[in-house]
Amino acid sequence: MAQADSARHFYDRISGVYDALADASEHEARALGLRLLALSEDERVLEIGFGTGHCQVEIATLLAGDGRVFGIDVSPGMLRVAEKRVRTAGLGDRVELSLGDAKELPYQAGSFDAVFASFTLELFSEAEIPVVLNEISRVLRPGGRLGLVSMYDDGRKTRIVDLYRFLHRHFPHIVDCQPIDAPSWLARAGLAVLTRETVSIWGLPIIAVVARR
Repeated sequence: MAQADSARHFYDRISGVYDALADASEHEARALGLRLLALSEDERVLEIGFGTGHCQVEIATLLAGDGRVFGIDVSPGMLRVAEKRVRTAGLGDRVELSLGDAKELPYQAGSFDAVFASFTLELFSEAEIPVVLNEISRVLRPGGRLGLVSMYDDGRKTRIVDLYRFLHRHFPHIVDCQPIDAPSWLARAGLAVLTRETVSIWGLPIIAVVARR
């Protein structure tokens, strides 16, 4: 089974319980990433891997006028949960959600002022990460910003990072991601890092970083 298909099936299975499993622990880091991205109310924003839609609601609440938020995710299950959350919040006029693969974004070049992704880039293999970042650069306007939140591997040997890598290597169907050095990946993709902050979840380093195209 291809990695994208595996991810789709995995997140379809857990879409109904994802918030109970992960939202409480991820919320602080996601909120930090959005604060650092410092969105304006009239911007066009894309979220990659919108999950159950929490950030879609948070971003749409910030927008006004011509501001609009788009989202793409591989999981139909997550799409259903997110659409319900957006409808309940009464924000459907500012939100457009789609199924799709971040390696082939279905948007024109220069479509967005900002792109946001939380706990998503580390789901891709090392061969795929540059492809995803290239697609993000393509759909950002010149000077546009990428806000990224991810599990962080800063090169130091720590038990929790080593454990996560071990579990990902041997049980990828359960632990589907691994810590990455996000700032290095961004620099290699030609994106200029503007700001970065770190927090932790259960002792695992998490980085929130904003870069400019």
